Amino acid sequence: MASDPDCIFCKIVAGDIPATKVYEDAHAVAFADTNPQAPTHVLVVPREHYTDVADLARDPDAAAGLLAGIRGFAAQEGLTDFRTVFNTGAGVGQSVFHTHAHLLAGRPMGWPPG
Repeated sequence: MASDPDCIFCKIVAGDIPATKVYEDAHAVAFADTNPQAPTHVLVVPREHYTDVADLARDPDAAAGLLAGIRGFAAQEGLTDFRTVFNTGAGVGQSVFHTHAHLLAGRPMGWPPG
């Protein structure tokens, strides 16, 4: 896979659109969410374009790279408690169709939600 020239997250990864990048490695990039739902709320994306987590799962190496990026950001920030959310499909809130994990931390997040 490569990048999608029409994808906003591909453009952020490439540096063509500014974002507050907070972590980068060979496989993933993390940047601040523009509508944070917690004191720490970043999006962690694979460098290559995959539509959603189901699409990403077809490439085990890329999936492992994204998970390592989540772990890398959490370690960099000293986070031991955090929530990771993947939305797959417009019906559940995915609005950008480039796989991304929402990593949230810094406030209590009760379970079950609601």
